[in-house]
Amino acid sequence: MAASRRIAVVFWLVAGGCGGGGGEGGTGGAAAAGGGAGDVAGAGGGIAGGAGGGGGGGMNAGGRGGAAGTNAAGGRGGAAGRGAAGSSGAAGRGSAGGGAGTAIASAATIFYLDVAGRVMTADAENPSPRVVVASAGQGPDGIAIDVAAGHVFWTGMGSPSADDGFVMRANLDGSNVTTLVAAGGTYTPKQMRVDVAGGKLYWSDREGMKIQRANVDGSNVETLVTVATGATARMDASNWCVGMALDTAGGWFYWTQKGGDNAGVGSIRRAHIVMPAGQTSTNRTDIEVLFAGLPEPIDIELDVEAGLIYWADRGDDTINRAPIAIPTGQTSANRTDRQILVRSVGEAIGVAIDKPRGRLYYTSAEGQLGRANLDGTGKQELTGAGALTGIVVVNLR
Repeated sequence: MAASRRIAVVFWLVAGGCGGGGGEGGTGGAAAAGGGAGDVAGAGGGIAGGAGGGGGGGMNAGGRGGAAGTNAAGGRGGAAGRGAAGSSGAAGRGSAGGGAGTAIASAATIFYLDVAGRVMTADAENPSPRVVVASAGQGPDGIAIDVAAGHVFWTGMGSPSADDGFVMRANLDGSNVTTLVAAGGTYTPKQMRVDVAGGKLYWSDREGMKIQRANVDGSNVETLVTVATGATARMDASNWCVGMALDTAGGWFYWTQKGGDNAGVGSIRRAHIVMPAGQTSTNRTDIEVLFAGLPEPIDIELDVEAGLIYWADRGDDTINRAPIAIPTGQTSANRTDRQILVRSVGEAIGVAIDKPRGRLYYTSAEGQLGRANLDGTGKQELTGAGALTGIVVVNLR
């Protein structure tokens, strides 16, 4: 069977920086006890979701099993027991519920945004930055990818005093740059996500003090949460919405409200994607506060499968994670399960996880683009230039 190739890509937002990213999946082999839906990558290799599971050791040197189990060293069990490609050079072998699969390899690529107004990309193993979009507008901040459609989306804060935020899109090769939400259609949009199946874009609006969404073509902008309104409320940074994450299967969206500079009043919250009947963005009663009293949380990332939330904290210059659920007997204000993974990330902004390879990536307003293992070990700075903002990790075919 002919081999197919899946490429892992890291997208982030930067001001004039470039650098490396994730590693390249190595060889695989046969995956034992396969099953599920997805692919198996080798040696730190890629993933394509799955309910099955590679089991046992097998020859696969990296990849994670699906729900049925985990193989020896990482990646995900694949559809019909797909095995990773590698030294055997052919389709992998899936036993115990898996059929013959398609061999894959993986390589990481980095995409990022320059706060000065460019979309950039670079190979993670040999960072040689190149410009994808040279004119991305003022203050690009949040980024999201629709792999199937071949689109990169980003938010632009514009000038906060001017209320002229916007949302744009381009093809992944930088062509066909399009404004989806015109200047002033949102106030200062920050981190964003795309729900491909639902055909929606979601983002946090900082000075707008809102959570908003629109169709992927930019039409039908609607507000899901209104934290506060008016110039007086806008002076209180605890009302500023910044981070954004989606759990579409669970029916939740998550966001941060950052608070002032290291003020200790930041929070992480969530609400249902479906608005409660008869309620509006101003009076909905389903908002849950998961963390309160954080230094200054910015961007967030979910590992729904593991029940974890990751976030960058600009106040104490850290990358963090914790269980989504509040521990029994504790509250959002006194929970003690926050785990600091990476320290000394000056003005930390972006965070993204590459679970198949066991890595997290982070960015900072002081120009750091770095990576570490998911437990925070193995910290490595990949670049140190510009002012970096949002970051995502995707797989490109």
